[in-house]
Amino acid sequence: MSAPVAQSQPTASPEALAVAEFLRSQDLKCRTCILQGQRRDLFKVKRALRALMSEAYTKARKKNALLPSVTDHNSAIHTFSLLPRNLLALRVSKIDPAADDGHGHGHGHSHGKPAKRIKGLWTVKIEQQQEMRDELYYTWFYEPRTWKQTIMAIGVIVVLLLVVMFPLWPPMLRLGVWYLSMGMLGLIGLFILMSIFRLILFLVTTVVLSPGIWLYPNLFEDVGFFDSFRPLWAWHKVKKSKKGGKRTAIEGKVTEITSEKSAAPDSTQSSSAPTSTVMPPKPTVEDG
Repeated sequence: MSAPVAQSQPTASPEALAVAEFLRSQDLKCRTCILQGQRRDLFKVKRALRALMSEAYTKARKKNALLPSVTDHNSAIHTFSLLPRNLLALRVSKIDPAADDGHGHGHGHSHGKPAKRIKGLWTVKIEQQQEMRDELYYTWFYEPRTWKQTIMAIGVIVVLLLVVMFPLWPPMLRLGVWYLSMGMLGLIGLFILMSIFRLILFLVTTVVLSPGIWLYPNLFEDVGFFDSFRPLWAWHKVKKSKKGGKRTAIEGKVTEITSEKSAAPDSTQSSSAPTSTVMPPKPTVEDG
């Protein structure tokens, strides 16, 4: 079964939505993966099939008549196939982010900036053949509506209404909002000044105290808010290039071989030189 074309995305059937809703409510031990730069939930096929053949599915089917009947492994696979056919979940495979071209296809080379690998997260791509075997992985494209999303939508509407009705606010409340906005602008200006100062400090310490000191080294890293200000300072980490290390090792070997060759003739000459022997004086015969 090949992957459906994204341009002609079909409307999900009620049965497929019911199956997706049930599996989303089960513990499939999902893990987070990176697909085309976005984080999505990844799960194994065997856990989904196990959930479809469980007693929980039988009880859920009594309450929801849209859920298909599952009696054996083959019927569970047929029910699970509703997900890729309706683009609610698709089969993916792990790839090397450095070989990814930015569109989820690894070609071994990249025309743009290579993707940065995120520790602990798989980078995956969608497979053309949507097979259903126990050891394969699928990622969710179905996001059920939760009560948190409903509350957030209501909150956004309320905030927009309050902004529109700002001229009708009491004078004291409008004055408080003005002070609050000035405080936010001050914090943004302070952040910009701190960024400029830490850059100047790094440039100065690079000359004075190599390799340089960073103030708040995690300020622009992908970490939490409080972790961005920990530690207070750190030395600049210099990345050692592999090519430079290989070149140094090669030069060291060449020097060693050259020294061995230069030492070999000296030892040969010393061994072949004739040894000088002291001859005893020749006896003479005196006359008469």
